[in-house]
Amino acid sequence: MRIWKQPISVELLTASSVNTAVPHLGIEFLEVGDDFIRARVPVDARTVQPYGLLHGGVSVVLAETLGSCGAAYCAPAGQRVVGLDINANHLKGTTGGWVTGITRPVHIGRSTQVWAIELRNDAGELTCVSRITMAVLAAK
Repeated sequence: MRIWKQPISVELLTASSVNTAVPHLGIEFLEVGDDFIRARVPVDARTVQPYGLLHGGVSVVLAETLGSCGAAYCAPAGQRVVGLDINANHLKGTTGGWVTGITRPVHIGRSTQVWAIELRNDAGELTCVSRITMAVLAAK
């Protein structure tokens, strides 16, 4: 079942992220399905910490980007969504290649949404799991 209440595509997601942290970190939107969004971030000089591992904060940026975009395009036109809480469990370090994330809704309510995000390395190994809670705000 398609969950989106607004037009959504890789092109729209990319265009809405111009001049934000998303292109600065090299995040790329890859796919939009009926109930998910997929994006990836490179593990390179922009995104690693001093040990050469993908910075945990960058994992959270990817997770928040995915969950926030999901919530925004799932909300009725005119409503806005803002983050209330995000958590992340870093499970495996990554030193190269790409980390790809996918988000799906856990709960889509009138005033809140909860989204689960899984991040995986190029070998398909789970590197991080995250959950974001979003508030749905009435149109001004």
